[in-house]
Amino acid sequence: MRYYDIPERTTAQILADKAARAGDRSFLHWAGRTFTYRDLDEITNRYANGFAALGLGKGDHVALMMPNSPEFLWALWGLGKLGAVAVPLNTAAKGDLLHYFLDQSDSVAVCVAGELLPRVAAVLPEGVRTVLGHQADPAQLAALPGVRTYDLATFAGAPAEPPELAEPVAWNDPHLILYTSGTTGPSKGAICPQSQGHAVGQQMASLNGYRSDDVLYTCLPVFHGNALWYTVYAALWAEASVALYPHFSASRFWSQIRESRATVFNCLGAMANIVWQRPRSTLDREHSVRICMMVPNSRELGEGFLERYGARVTSVYAMTENCAVTVFGPDDPPEKAPSAGRVRADMSVQIVDDEGRELPAGVVGEIRLRPGEPGMTMLGYYKMPEATVAATRDLWFHTGDRGHLDEDGYLFFSDRKKEAIRRRGENISAYEVETIICRHPAILEAAAVPVASELGEDDLMVYLVAEPGTQVSYEEVIAFCDERMPYFMVPRYLELIDGLPKTPSEKIEKYKLKTAAAERLGELWDREAAGIVIRK
Repeated sequence: MRYYDIPERTTAQILADKAARAGDRSFLHWAGRTFTYRDLDEITNRYANGFAALGLGKGDHVALMMPNSPEFLWALWGLGKLGAVAVPLNTAAKGDLLHYFLDQSDSVAVCVAGELLPRVAAVLPEGVRTVLGHQADPAQLAALPGVRTYDLATFAGAPAEPPELAEPVAWNDPHLILYTSGTTGPSKGAICPQSQGHAVGQQMASLNGYRSDDVLYTCLPVFHGNALWYTVYAALWAEASVALYPHFSASRFWSQIRESRATVFNCLGAMANIVWQRPRSTLDREHSVRICMMVPNSRELGEGFLERYGARVTSVYAMTENCAVTVFGPDDPPEKAPSAGRVRADMSVQIVDDEGRELPAGVVGEIRLRPGEPGMTMLGYYKMPEATVAATRDLWFHTGDRGHLDEDGYLFFSDRKKEAIRRRGENISAYEVETIICRHPAILEAAAVPVASELGEDDLMVYLVAEPGTQVSYEEVIAFCDERMPYFMVPRYLELIDGLPKTPSEKIEKYKLKTAAAERLGELWDREAAGIVIRK
């Protein structure tokens, strides 16, 4: 495993070097096909030249509305070789939220999967000039008004040589805009430099001991940082291979692990619980997995996965804006398993009170951090300078999360100071849920809060205040949400109340609502108990 200095951490340099060093080695396994490191470099050159032929180049923003597929990665890195900025979008986005992502990001082009084309077509902002379809109906693609349309498959005929550039691409040039959940307002687009994903890859490969003969499995969406950075970039750094699958299936999970001969996989908290709750089988150890990265970690699951599956559990504390802040590696003491790992040499972490004063070990406060070298964190939030300044004050990045460090430097996450909800692997903005629900003509106010889920992480509860003189049913509100929200944002619990508790300055006292919801969870209207199923 070669170490790359920071100036070398660009898409073009690393992919070319990997092709030269490990060209015949498998990089990606997908749907019965295998692509080598040489294929990876050549195909992304073709994509780069294809994009360039359409007039796209350094600094242009291109949205990617595509589910897991090799073409997502080819487009991402083809754009990276040009110095263009890829904007991966959650494929569940639709309506106002999708329009916001496309418009706020200033995307001038969109690469979209055929099944998602109608959603994109319904909300295209004026700034989008080009739409490239992946396995899209040619007639639907051609029918889009006011934009140029192309089939992404035509890039296969573009030159395989590196693209000619008017100016070089540097390690600190923007590479991605990754949208966060938006905790106190609209979702923020973190501008990630070319080097950031490679910093994560280096951390994961070195601290977890990934090897060139490893196969890193993921069924998580590659438009998220977990699959993209903590699996794909980690494999790239280690010169290992990736087994990519379309989505998580509890019934097929272990058969896919065995089929792919995976040695490493990542899972989110809810996914880990679902896997654990599957019936025990004589095949539980019939696989090659040696490491499972689990976020969040727990001592019970860590010990359970080792005893039942023979897989050692690792973990991290990480954010879209940063990298692996702490790492719980395979050689860390088992008794530290409830933690998110130890602060490593390339990061500084402090726990502080509301005035920014550092707190001693064992005391809970806000987690703030600072990287030890350049290129490990975002460049800022796109077109949100005030949010950037607020997050990076005092020369530290303030996470908005609370936790404590123990005497050995292990970080224990406590809760979220900021208003975010984590549901089945997705970060949800309470603000966005409330904004969409309040567009219903019968709803005056709404307040979204997290409640405990039986699968781990959170479920979503929304308090509703009706417009005077109106009536609205819970079923009507859910149908309204389903038309306008990604499936994971649609609330599970609803309750109509006369008014929201507020401070003298008219801020909603959500801690009161959270407490009340937790105490009365069994009494609340529950769409799952009502038999309402929300489809992806």
